[in-house]
Amino acid sequence: MPFNTPILLTWLRVALIPLVVGVFYLPHSWLSPFNQGLASTIVFVVAAATDWFDGFLARRWNQTSAFGAFLDPVADKLMVAGALLVLVQLDRVNASIAFVIIGREIAISALREWMAQIGASKSVAVSSLGKIKTTAQMTAIPMLLFHGVLFDTIDTAYWGEKFLWIAAVLTVWSMFYYLKLAWPLIKEHSGKLP
Repeated sequence: MPFNTPILLTWLRVALIPLVVGVFYLPHSWLSPFNQGLASTIVFVVAAATDWFDGFLARRWNQTSAFGAFLDPVADKLMVAGALLVLVQLDRVNASIAFVIIGREIAISALREWMAQIGASKSVAVSSLGKIKTTAQMTAIPMLLFHGVLFDTIDTAYWGEKFLWIAAVLTVWSMFYYLKLAWPLIKEHSGKLP
């Protein structure tokens, strides 16, 4: 397993996931509900920043690796799934929205793995639609974790819900987009072992 700064940052993101969730299980005598939301938001934003930074450093320092390419999206999906599950438990996100987003990530990950096995991984490379979906999602989640009024003007609960609905619509749209791209190969290889 290669070990370099970008991979270390990815592992840091994995390590931060339990903190995003765990602060909500601390007694209120330790952290008030407001401070739980604030702490979770800060940890999530730091973890999300490592996602951009590890990719930037890997490209800049030419430290890309197959292991890093595997671990990075796994860390991203774990972070989003963990945050969404705690938000469902806190009744800040509808379970059906969380299911759509998490289910899509599982389905597209499986599709990408299968496409890689048949040597066609570039057919389902990340699109601009997927990037917009991720931006909406990564804007919504910290807003919903904070769940208060920011700078006395921004109702993060309201705007977080709106951004998450946008992310959910784009999630379904991008899933069909990827399936449409992959469909000719799915038909061609149906019934065959890769």
